[in-house]
Amino acid sequence: VGSDTFYSFKYEIKEGDCPVQSGKTWQDCEYKDAAKAATGECTATVGKRSSTKFSVATQTCQITPAEGPVVTAQYDCLGCVHPISTQSPDLEPVLRHGIQYFNNNTQHSSLFTLNEVKRAQRQDTGECTDNAYIDIQLRIASFSQNCDIYPGKDFVQPPTKICVGCPRDIPTNSPELEETLTHTITKLNAENNATFYFKIDKVKKARVQVVAGKKYFIDFVARETTCSKESNEELTESCETKKLGQSLDCNAEVYVVPWEKKIYPTVNCQPLGMISLMKRPPGFSPFRSSQIGEIKEETTSHLRSCEYKGRPPKAGAEPASEREVS
Repeated sequence: VGSDTFYSFKYEIKEGDCPVQSGKTWQDCEYKDAAKAATGECTATVGKRSSTKFSVATQTCQITPAEGPVVTAQYDCLGCVHPISTQSPDLEPVLRHGIQYFNNNTQHSSLFTLNEVKRAQRQDTGECTDNAYIDIQLRIASFSQNCDIYPGKDFVQPPTKICVGCPRDIPTNSPELEETLTHTITKLNAENNATFYFKIDKVKKARVQVVAGKKYFIDFVARETTCSKESNEELTESCETKKLGQSLDCNAEVYVVPWEKKIYPTVNCQPLGMISLMKRPPGFSPFRSSQIGEIKEETTSHLRSCEYKGRPPKAGAEPASEREVS
């Protein structure tokens, strides 16, 4: 139609097994079991605007759920140009007006009538609401108009090239990570010689790669908990993180083979250091009485509980180093 090319499609659809919240694309999903899956039939008109831009003008789907009545899903692009049937009854008043206008403004001696409609297209450019107020004498006292102009653009971006076997990012809160993270932290605690269990505090990044199964790449932070390995057989949900505990910066590769029901995690961690609330001022020493008064109360209380295990300094001797105090 003119410079635009339109395609008409009729296709069947079937419900996939990926929840919308999973963050997956529909190409990554399998079909649901036939007894549980919704099915449907759709028709669509798609306009090609350029070599890379496509616009869905209209689309209608009749969807049949596994249980329940048929649902109709209708979509029309507001403002988009799309072809319509030359037999459409909507054309009759338009064509009648067009022929009348032509006959009134032509210099021909004979009147013309409609012979054939070769092609037709339609575009809804906007919608207006008029408000008129009339006084008691039936005169228009005021008038206002509000119009919504449709953009006429609904470009569908071309699909990204799918690299089979390439890692792709997934949401850090994706449900498919739950079992993977459980095995990951179990592996970390089994290989860690610490007295207390660690638990995952934050997942920073996650990717998945389709191989012979799936391989997950996960970056996360683990923190030390209050649950000791001596008193607890395993890490539980009730284990809370220590306020002064250690943190680990970790990355994991987890190989999942679903048909064998096996998971192979590999975890590597680096300590982030102890979290300490007590900060010593420069040049600190417990034997320098001139500086003790400058320390906050909680620090002073801590110093009072310290036990001196070295020899007391002699009068006039240099202050002891911090290594002599526990």
